[in-house]
Amino acid sequence: MLETTFGRAISVLDGRVEIRDEKVLASPAMDKLVQSAVFGGTVDERDDARWLIWEIGQAVGVQPSSIHELYMARGEGKTGGFTVPAMNIRGMSYDTARALFRAAIRLNVGAFILEIARSEIAYTDQRPAEYVTVMLGAALREGFRGPIFIQGDHFQVNSKKFAVDPVAEVNGVKQLVREAIAAGFYNIDVDTSTLVDLSKPALAEQQRTNYEQAVELALSVRELEPEGVTISIGGEIGEVGTENSTVEELRAYMDGFNATLRKRARGTVGLSKISVQSGTTHGGVVLADGSIADVKIDFDTLATLSKVAREEYGLSGAVQHGASTLPDTAFHNFPRTETAEIHLATNFQTMLYDNISADLRKEIYEWLRANAKDERKVSDTDEQFFYKTRKKALGPFKKRFWDLPADVKARLSKAYEEKFSFLFTQLAVAGTKETVQRFVKPVEQHKPRPHADLATVEAAPDDADLSD
Repeated sequence: MLETTFGRAISVLDGRVEIRDEKVLASPAMDKLVQSAVFGGTVDERDDARWLIWEIGQAVGVQPSSIHELYMARGEGKTGGFTVPAMNIRGMSYDTARALFRAAIRLNVGAFILEIARSEIAYTDQRPAEYVTVMLGAALREGFRGPIFIQGDHFQVNSKKFAVDPVAEVNGVKQLVREAIAAGFYNIDVDTSTLVDLSKPALAEQQRTNYEQAVELALSVRELEPEGVTISIGGEIGEVGTENSTVEELRAYMDGFNATLRKRARGTVGLSKISVQSGTTHGGVVLADGSIADVKIDFDTLATLSKVAREEYGLSGAVQHGASTLPDTAFHNFPRTETAEIHLATNFQTMLYDNISADLRKEIYEWLRANAKDERKVSDTDEQFFYKTRKKALGPFKKRFWDLPADVKARLSKAYEEKFSFLFTQLAVAGTKETVQRFVKPVEQHKPRPHADLATVEAAPDDADLSD
């Protein structure tokens, strides 16, 4: 049984985990357990490892939670002055998350989100249950305690598929919502901004399909949320990379969303935040030499939209996507403008690719030439093509990234910890652990053990090596 990985320090009796010595959680034994949860040779082994990590977290207070109450408090003016970073962990996920938690512990950070988008789940080969497990395992390995905010980013409706069969496309997102909530995603961004119809003359009509389908998805979330948990739901008024959002668009969306929600299910809790566009593009704009074009965010617009979202609708504020490729000098402006949340992804991926060996990078790029060639534009240089498509190799090469040489992983982990520390400081979330504890009350949740008919084995050799 997998609990024997920890020697006599952990036992399972009647489906409940007992921790006799928490120190073993921050040992190489946790590395072994997480590895089993991701790469175990059988489904049974993976399921058992995932269950054990979940239950260990419940036992010591490392629990997937919703950030909704913190965001509602911000909307009521009870807290503020910081911007919550939502970080998409794509590659080398366990070691990357460990670096993140080390930075969070050192800076006493509580307000941060770990997220993965609908598209990322596919191309990184990280289903929700695996992603939650790896994030919890990383937190336990580093000794973090407190609520963990895991988010479904861009649970997005594809506009082309919606045009052909709207019911099937929306049901596809609903199915993912069900899977994600069951895994522990208690923060979900429903993105129907792809359905905005700018051909309509009035803003309300432009946003109608957007907010109506957002309500449809939000109701599915509310129906599935666990007892005692109010999942944080975000909406989006304009697709990232298009024209900057306006106050009028925000009001058209929010008024339509709230009216539709009241009509369909009066008294149902609505949104906690709203994503807007203020000048960024996912992944940045790649120039011919592979460098990223300078981005200019309209911080005045962002500040105004955040203020309207809070004062008129009681939300936490506006959310900025596509922020990781901004210059370092930009980040302090987000808390200054009371931006509620920013999403960060591509730069972490860039750091990964910049630090692997030239041979591995060449192998990956050759794989992309063969397997992502349909995504290449005639005008793309090699640098542009590889930069835009290399995310698609994260799933096929997941085990290779996981097993990078120790010196490479050490170098990357140090760089990641420094980057996360910088972001936490610039976004003013250092010292927010107490603020989170004030407003967020995690709900203890236990799951039935898979394969419960298997006999429980407590003991392992007393001299099991648990040292670093």
